[in-house]
Amino acid sequence: MPAADTALLLIDVQQSFTVRPYWDAQDVPAFLAACNTLIAGCLKRHVPIVRVFHVEDDGAFALASGLVRPLDGLMAFAEQARIDKHVHNAFTDTGLDRWLRGRGIRRVLIAGIRSEQCCETSARVASDLGYEVDFVSPATLTFAMRHPLSGAHYSAADIRARTELVLAERFAQVCSVEQALARLDAD
Repeated sequence: MPAADTALLLIDVQQSFTVRPYWDAQDVPAFLAACNTLIAGCLKRHVPIVRVFHVEDDGAFALASGLVRPLDGLMAFAEQARIDKHVHNAFTDTGLDRWLRGRGIRRVLIAGIRSEQCCETSARVASDLGYEVDFVSPATLTFAMRHPLSGAHYSAADIRARTELVLAERFAQVCSVEQALARLDAD
């Protein structure tokens, strides 16, 4: 599959998250480095980049908040499309599927925030719609969580590992940034 058949979906890499109570900047430098390397690699290979923002009516995800903008530290680039979504996945009621198919896109690279939420659900929906999916795990970010029943604590690394486990070979090819770019070069 030529790289021309591939698009990067950069999901919810937005400033809105920085005011959430669960925000933890510990993993952000590595995440931004991975995202920026992936973006630069896609730009070099002329892979279209779709910027997806999560938008709500009120709060930090409302357009009026001024926080629905790229996360500080993300490299500047001219996206080929901007999609505003109102649910967890990037496809429902956004026109993204039509945009991708209209350009002959058959494979999507998934990167963004939160690994187990918007990135995972977008990967699953993309797979169900027939796209080949590369889940670029180091270019996803999530935060620690506490189990609602047991009270057990799950680190961001635990959640990312679980996400990789449930997606791998069923919904997506789980890969590093380097592997994703190498797959583009092999096409």
